[in-house]
Amino acid sequence: MAQTTVAALESQDHHAHPAHLQHHFVSSEQQFDAAKMGMWLFLITEILLFSGMFVAYTVYRVWHPEVFELSAELLDWKLGGLNTLVLLLSSFTVAYGINRIQHNDRKGLIINLVITLLCAATFMVVKYFEYTGKFAVGIFPGGGFAPTGVYHGHELSHFDVPYASQFFSIYYVMTGIHGVHVLVGMGIFVWLLVKAIRGRFSSEYYTPVELSGLYWHLVDIIWIFLFPLLYLI
Repeated sequence: MAQTTVAALESQDHHAHPAHLQHHFVSSEQQFDAAKMGMWLFLITEILLFSGMFVAYTVYRVWHPEVFELSAELLDWKLGGLNTLVLLLSSFTVAYGINRIQHNDRKGLIINLVITLLCAATFMVVKYFEYTGKFAVGIFPGGGFAPTGVYHGHELSHFDVPYASQFFSIYYVMTGIHGVHVLVGMGIFVWLLVKAIRGRFSSEYYTPVELSGLYWHLVDIIWIFLFPLLYLI
């Protein structure tokens, strides 16, 4: 009789346990807080990663300010500005998508995830044209830097700027690693979109959506620093 009672209680507890709640958490709130803390710790490591690159940029800029000013003329600020606007729009759609699922608007979440994914894809397409345009005229990082031809109105055969290769090494490393983060974000949004279409998220459970939003906001913020530092000043 006692065993039957225990089995019945366990069965009731199992049915009362939400599908998204892991067994080692007491409540959905506790699980969300733990997940959010883990994401913040991860984002701190990302900030440290980019901080090292920003320090390298600052040191080289202090040593050779004229090189950075001249070399930046070979960057297309219009394309950089377009990518900035695209990422700002994607940050809004991520935030609005979170708001929609908090109100149980699954369709609103799906629409905003699609827009965010399209913005990220647009960013990468623009970056592709930026990179290939430079590669076509020999603007490579490091020892491969051998510019020839005409690029953005500059006769590159006369572009004899000492340490310009270091500038473009910093440019490619910083924007390249940032681009990898954008690609990772695209993969995450595809995963979220599939789950959203399957109805896995609701006002009771949207933790992956919010945590992905935090990651994406960091990616956007980093670009907001990269754009003026590399393209404008």
